[in-house]
Formats: sequence, structure tokens, C-alpha cells
Amino acid sequence: MFPCAVSAMSLNDIEKMPEKTTRSAAQYLPRKITYPSLCKAAEGCRGCDLYKHATQTVFGQGPATAKLILVGEQPGDEEDKQGLPFVGPSGKLLDRALAEAGIPKKEVYVTNAVKHFKFTATSGKKRLHKTPSPREVAACKPWLLAEIELIRPAVVMCMGATAAKALLGNKFALTKHRGTSQPGPSNTKVMATYHPSAALRAPDHDARQAMYAAIVEDLAAAQALLH
Repeated sequence: MFPCAVSAMSLNDIEKMPEKTTRSAAQYLPRKITYPSLCKAAEGCRGCDLYKHATQTVFGQGPATAKLILVGEQPGDEEDKQGLPFVGPSGKLLDRALAEAGIPKKEVYVTNAVKHFKFTATSGKKRLHKTPSPREVAACKPWLLAEIELIRPAVVMCMGATAAKALLGNKFALTKHRGTSQPGPSNTKVMATYHPSAALRAPDHDARQAMYAAIVEDLAAAQALLH
């Protein structure tokens, strides 16, 4: 069972965050923060315009006792349809990487920096991923901070630059700081690695293998910090 509530001090921190814009998810946070109340409130979030075209809100999933949180960028096409994080091709690759790193998937909480799918529709009705803007990431950040505060993991692993910048600021450089540990919210350690989709999109077999190996290496490093 998830913890009952976030402290008043933590809620104040969330609502007064520097990135807060006039319109953001902070306006939709429930008075008493529990996992069910967060999920329910996120369904009605209008903190940015992404809800207008997405099928549904895709909130995080995993155990309340998770010592590790994985944060992706946003739901993809399959995630948007199913309402679950990391269930598409990227999720399958992530599952394989977690297994290689010796991390049981059932012990990990998985979420995204942005809770709605942002896409461009083609003439053939295929929906192509579109990177969320900094304003959209900032607007959605209160949900992510609330999840972290609720679960209180030891380590947050950001999958990709967008997730890393959401927690570590826009000056964060993935190529420079990948795999290193930095202080994060709620007394967590924050690390970053490549997003699984980046490994899938790499231009050739060797590049894909190298990026995948880096993800496994970084996940293993995160696992080592849990003990």
C-alpha cells in the first residue's frame, strides 16, 4: 500500500518550484496525496494542452516500496492506447536491460516526466512521437515530484535527456553526465542514461548495441547504489 500523504512542507515545495508557470499541474494536485488520489487527479489535469489530443493520462506504476524509480520522457503510441508506461517497443527493450542488470522489474516504479502522449499525425493516421517542450515538461513536473515524494526511492534513473532536464535543469548534458549520481528531490540520488528508444533508433547495429550496453551498465550502477 502506498504511503498516506505527502507532508505540507513537501507540497509547498512542489507548488513553489522555480519552473512553475501560471498554468501547471500544481493547480490539480489533490489536497491529500496518495497514489490513488494522484492517479485520479491526473486524469483531469489541464496544466497544458497535451490532454486535448492524447487518449488518456498515463500515470506511473510500481510498488510503494520501490527503491528505484525509472523516469522516461512521455508515453508513446502504445502506452497512450493501453494507459500504462513502457509497454511498447521501448518498454520491451527496457525489460531486457533490467533483467541483464539484475534488477527485478516488479521492484521498480516506472513513470514519465510528461503524462500525455505528444505526437504528430501523418496522412496515414500514424502517430509519430514529438518531443515535449520545456514549458510542457515544467507544467507536468508537479506530478513527477509528487510521485518521488510519495515513494521516497533511493535512486531515480532518468531515461533520456528530457527526463534528466526535468529534474536536474536544462543545462544538464546527457553525454557528459550519463551514469553519474547527483542529488535530487526528496533526498534521492538522480542518475541518467539513454532512453531505450534512442537505442532502437540508432543508425546501425554496432551503435544500437553500444547504446544498449550503456543502458545496462548505468542500470547496474544504479542497482549498486541501492545496497
